[in-house]
Amino acid sequence: MARDAIGTANGITLQQLRYFAEVAAEGSISAAADLLYVSQPTMSAAMKDLERRVGQALFMRSSRGVTLTEDGTEFLGYARQVVEQAELLEQRYLGRPPSRRLLAVSAQHYSFVVDAFVRMVKATDAAEYAFTLRETRTWDIIEDVRTLRSEIGVLYRNDFNRNVIDKLLRESGLVFTPLFLATPHIFIARTNPLAGRERVTLDDLENVPRLTFDQGANNSFYFAEEILSTRSSKQDIRVSDRATIFNLMIGLDGYTISTGIVSDDLDPSIVAVPLDVDERIEIGWIGHSSVRMTGQAERFVAEMRDVVTDFGVELLT
Repeated sequence: MARDAIGTANGITLQQLRYFAEVAAEGSISAAADLLYVSQPTMSAAMKDLERRVGQALFMRSSRGVTLTEDGTEFLGYARQVVEQAELLEQRYLGRPPSRRLLAVSAQHYSFVVDAFVRMVKATDAAEYAFTLRETRTWDIIEDVRTLRSEIGVLYRNDFNRNVIDKLLRESGLVFTPLFLATPHIFIARTNPLAGRERVTLDDLENVPRLTFDQGANNSFYFAEEILSTRSSKQDIRVSDRATIFNLMIGLDGYTISTGIVSDDLDPSIVAVPLDVDERIEIGWIGHSSVRMTGQAERFVAEMRDVVTDFGVELLT
């Protein structure tokens, strides 16, 4: 039995589990091999041997890379726990430095998520890390977390989309954990004539360009990133990224509807003004119901909670 075997009858090794976690994170055997400085044939053989030992197919392979099977998703939860515990032992008793940190997050376009991500990276005690932050479409967030391309997703629910979102999450084996309840605000440029208002109404926005994030092929009202998605607008512009939407707020005096949390450090030219509507936005994060969170994911969630609290927003959990 190999030196780092974990003691099972099949002789699964810690090295195999570490390789497996990296391949799952990268979605590619060759990419994981490059990151861990081993050859692609060695990594591929290790994964095939692991599947043989556990008696299950853990990956679905294609020309685009690999994705976890249902058995692979469950196995990853246990593998991460073993690897993390082994690393804690090595750090405590062998004096080894923290290993390479991994985390991928998919989120709607929220500046508080970026703030939390920045804090997490700055606090990382590992010399090497591979972090990913994807600001993307609602459907893709759910799909990223379902397939474990991302460990955590951040999105919103409200009375309008709740049933649809919750049904999709259940079918995907995911769980929504509430973070905070937001009062709707509009985001506009500081130079916008509405920027000095204490609050604005929907009538005030009647002739103002509405900016929304494009949802691609899944452009259902229920997947819109903004509330009041069924409300018609005389001037409607869809965009695909946050930099563009901010530029259009400045260049066209446009608006979008969001949480009201905007970072002066990250977005100094944008302000939030309360929107006078009888709506609330429940912001939360999603994860696999059957996969235990890694320590890195827990740290990121803790940073999100701290950022929100710093803005004076009351947490739901």
